[in-house]
Amino acid sequence: MSRIRILPDALASQVAAGEVVERPAAVVRELVENSLDAGAGHIEVHVQRGGMAMIKIVDDGSGMDREDAMLCLERHATSKIRTKDDLAAINTFGFRGEAMPSIASVSRFRLATREKDALVGTEVEVNGGKLVEVRDHGGSGGTTIEVRSLFFNVPARRKFLRTEPTEFSHVEQQVLLHAIANPHVAFTLTHNGDLTFHLPATRDLLERIRGLMGDELANRLIKVEEQTHHGVTISGFIGGPGMSRSNRQMQITYLNGRPIESASISYGLREGYHTALMKGQHPVTYLFIQMDAHAFDVNVHPAKKEVRFHDGNSVRDAIARAVSRTLETANKLHSGHAPMRPAPTPAPAIEIEPPKQEILRLAVEKQSPPLKREFEPAKPIEPAKPAEPSKPIFVPAPPPEPKPAPAPKAESKAEMPDFRIIGVLQKLYVLMESPEGLVLMDQHAAHERVNFEKFRRALESGGVPCQRLLMPVTLQTTPRDSDLLRQNLAALSRLGIEIDSFGPNTFKVEALPAFLKTDDPAAWLDGVIEELSSLSTKTSSLRLSEDTIATTACRASVKSNDVLSVPELQSLLKDLFACEMPYCCPHGRPTLVQIGTAELERKFGRRAPQ
Repeated sequence: MSRIRILPDALASQVAAGEVVERPAAVVRELVENSLDAGAGHIEVHVQRGGMAMIKIVDDGSGMDREDAMLCLERHATSKIRTKDDLAAINTFGFRGEAMPSIASVSRFRLATREKDALVGTEVEVNGGKLVEVRDHGGSGGTTIEVRSLFFNVPARRKFLRTEPTEFSHVEQQVLLHAIANPHVAFTLTHNGDLTFHLPATRDLLERIRGLMGDELANRLIKVEEQTHHGVTISGFIGGPGMSRSNRQMQITYLNGRPIESASISYGLREGYHTALMKGQHPVTYLFIQMDAHAFDVNVHPAKKEVRFHDGNSVRDAIARAVSRTLETANKLHSGHAPMRPAPTPAPAIEIEPPKQEILRLAVEKQSPPLKREFEPAKPIEPAKPAEPSKPIFVPAPPPEPKPAPAPKAESKAEMPDFRIIGVLQKLYVLMESPEGLVLMDQHAAHERVNFEKFRRALESGGVPCQRLLMPVTLQTTPRDSDLLRQNLAALSRLGIEIDSFGPNTFKVEALPAFLKTDDPAAWLDGVIEELSSLSTKTSSLRLSEDTIATTACRASVKSNDVLSVPELQSLLKDLFACEMPYCCPHGRPTLVQIGTAELERKFGRRAPQ
C-alpha cells in the first residue's frame, strides 16, 4: 500500500503559511508590498490587538477585475513574473504568488477590489481557505483587504504569538520600513482605532525620516550624496561619529527599494565607519543601494529580507567608500559651518607657542637604544612646572627631523579653529571658549587620535618596523585560512609580519610589528586571520592591524592625570585638527563636545525653554 500521498490544497496552503506568515507583521509586509506593486499613492493600515484580531489594508492602487481577484487566491498565481528569466531579474516586491492564499488559509479573509475605470468591483470572502462568497462591490477604486482572527484554525501557531504591544511593534516597524523607502506614498497607521502616524506624500526623504523619527535624530543625520562604484549606486543618510546604537534596529538598508539584511552590507558599513564607531556599537543608517537586478538573488529567504549578491565584495567596497567619503566631507564642513572669530588674548604667562610636533615628540621620545621603534609606547608626560609671572616660558626646539610624506586626502582635514583655553577640569577635560559657547576636549582621546593617524600613515606609506622573534612561532591553520594567508602575504609583510609557508597548512612566523605588545603572538595572529576572512581588497587589508594600532596609540597617549601646559594643549589641539577624523578617537569616543550659548542661557534661566 502506498504511503506517500498528495496533500490537500488547504493543508498545503497552511504549510506554506508557516514559512510566509509567521506573525501579524508578516501579513502587513506582504499586503503593503502588494499595494506598492499596484502603484498605490496612499496606503492605510488599520490594526486591532496587535494584528491578532484584525488587519485591514486600504490602498488606491490599480485594483483588479473579477478574474484576477479569484486567481490571486490560487497558489503560485502571480502577475509579477512570466518566465524563468523573470525570476533572475526581479523588480517587484512580490513574485512567488504564495502570500494571498497562505494568509487566506489561516484567517477569516475578505478582499474588495475595483479597477478605477470599472463600473463595479468584486468582493471575495474566504474562511480558513474555503471560499464562502463572491459578490459585486461598489466601493472606490483600489483594493481593501481585511484579515480577521489570524491563526484561528491553527492554534499551535497562535499560541506562539507574543503580547499585543510586542506584535504591534513589529507591525509598526514593517510599515515604517516601507514608508521610509517610499516617501512619495502617503501612509496612515492606526491601532485599536487610535492614530499612530499619518505621513503625507513628499519628495524629500529627510522630511519623511523627520516625520517618523523626530527632529532630534533627523538633524544629526549626514546626507550621502549619490555615488556609483563597481556598478553599485549608494545614497541616503547616515549618522555622524558618535551616533550609534547597541543593536542593528536603526541600521536600515534598502536594495532597489526593498528593505534587506546582508552580511556584506554590515561589513561595508563597519569598514566605512572605520574608527568613528565604538566597538560593539552599530551605526544609524538609512542607506539606499541601487544595482542591476541580475546582480543579486532575492529568492533565498521566505520573508525575502535576505539577498545573495553575485559579487558581495563590490557591494561591500562601494558602501565602505561612500560612508568614509561622507564622514570625511562632513568633518570638513563641520569646521566650515562655524567660522571662528579671533580668539581673545591668552593668559599673560604664555608668550610663545612650542613647535607643532612638540606634543608628539614628548609622547614618543623614549626609545630603546638598540633599535629605534617609532611605535614604542611613551611614559606619561611629566606635569609642567608653573612659571614665574615675570619670566616667559621658553620651549626648546627639537632636533631637525626629516619631513614626513604628505598625508593622503589632506584636503578633507578640518580647519583649525581659534579656541581660547580657559582651564582644565579634573586633569582631563580641557575647557575652551568658542564663538558658539563652551567646548570641552578630552585630552586623552584627542592625543589618541593624533597618535593613531601618525602610526597609520607610517603603515600606509611604506610598512611598519618589525621585531624579530627569538623563537619563531609555528602556526597551524585550516585549508581555507591557509589560502587566505598565501593570498595576503604582501599585505602582512607591510604590517611587519614576516610569515612563510612551512608545510601543508603550516606557517612559520619570524617577526611581528615592533609596536605590538602581546604575551600570546599565536592568539593575536588568529585574530588577524579572522579579520582577513572579512576583507576583500588591498585597501581593506591596510586596516588589518588597526585595533592593535589603536591600543598602542591609547597606551602612548597622555592620560587623565597628566598635567599639560597651555602651549602643549594648544599644540595638541592644532595636531588634532590636522587629522582626517578629528572629532572622535580610534575607538569611536568623541574628542570634542560643544555646549552652545543658547543651552547655557536656558540652564541659567536667561532664555525660556523652547
